[in-house]
Amino acid sequence: MHDIKAIRDNPTAYDAGWTSRGLSPQTPTLLELDRQLRAAQTTVQTAQSRRNEASKLIGQAKAQKDEAKAAALMAEVEALKGEMAAAAETEARVGKDLRDLLAALPNIPDLDVPVGEDEAGNAEQSRHGEPRRMNNARDHVDLGAGLGGMDFEAAARMSGSRFVVLKKGVARLERAIGQFMLDLQTGTNGYTEINPPVLVKADALFGTGQLPKFEEDLFRTTGEHYLIPTAEVSLTNIVREQITDEEELPLRITALTNCFRSEAGSAGRDTRGMIRQHQFQKVELVAITTPDQSAAEHDHMVASAQMVLEKLGLAYRTMLLCTGDMGFTARRTFDLEVWLPSQNTFREISSISNCGDFQARRMDARCQKRGEKGTRFVHTLNGSGLAVGRTLVAVLENYQDEGGRVCIPDVLRPYMGGLTHLEPGA
Repeated sequence: MHDIKAIRDNPTAYDAGWTSRGLSPQTPTLLELDRQLRAAQTTVQTAQSRRNEASKLIGQAKAQKDEAKAAALMAEVEALKGEMAAAAETEARVGKDLRDLLAALPNIPDLDVPVGEDEAGNAEQSRHGEPRRMNNARDHVDLGAGLGGMDFEAAARMSGSRFVVLKKGVARLERAIGQFMLDLQTGTNGYTEINPPVLVKADALFGTGQLPKFEEDLFRTTGEHYLIPTAEVSLTNIVREQITDEEELPLRITALTNCFRSEAGSAGRDTRGMIRQHQFQKVELVAITTPDQSAAEHDHMVASAQMVLEKLGLAYRTMLLCTGDMGFTARRTFDLEVWLPSQNTFREISSISNCGDFQARRMDARCQKRGEKGTRFVHTLNGSGLAVGRTLVAVLENYQDEGGRVCIPDVLRPYMGGLTHLEPGA
């Protein structure tokens, strides 16, 4: 959500930001709606003041038995009531139009974000590890089937496409990955574990920016709830309509939850396997900070997600997303892309964003120094630490051998009862 006063003060900067994201200049419409709104508010206030004044004068005129003057003043009061009603209607209508437009516009990119139309404009920042190149590398679908651990047909019979039933060692490996990630983030990187609701109301999704623009990507119940597309929604809304002591920030929280997405905009993409599913598990990282902490906290969150890949021994690269590829709420985003031997390329496994005060304004989430009266909006950050299903895919593919066995990474073996390999047919 944007501050209309800030737009009023610096329209050029806002139009430059939106133009870099592929939008036409928005400030002419915004400022005209703002002008109409303030004019209507002034009309209401002026008419209200005159009506109060006239009402007093009516009493005085009647006390002086000046019936003509009293009648004229009463007629004026009636006219003012009509003028106020018309101006109030205009205020409500224009105010809604202005709020709706402000809510539909994406965040403004940071100045160091590269300008680009799509992922081709993203800038590689670094690489870690040596990509494993294999002749005839099996993909995770074939590996999972060989291990007796993935059943897409059974999932399709009960749920349709983009679901999977995990079994035996593969199911245990997915559980191990999620638990390892949680333990790492809470034990090493300073995050507090949360077990949040996965059903939320529309206001929560508006706060984090999924509504109203991206409703088609959500699953809605028959009642007033939606299934979360990411635990970012639940975690970030913990500070909704709250004033947090600045001395308690940064607040770092994490959760391992199921996530649900309709994938409405991905028809035909990644239909094979577990890369893009309707239901998946993810460890989410969220940080609530003061404005002056948020840049450093973004670096910390990126490093926290990178640490997972490094401890798993997976090669990856870090990308700074361009203006045309960033999410709606982000002002700066890094993607981590893990190496998949079967595709001979890097694929996204985490997206880590600094949203500035964009979400906080939508949620009315503020912070305050102890002993001071003034408040300011917090900054919010979120990222995957990591997507569990995609990490499972990466582990299976990178740790396979020619016979279809999968070696368990050392850091996961304590979660697997000391098991060192998944064996075909076991």
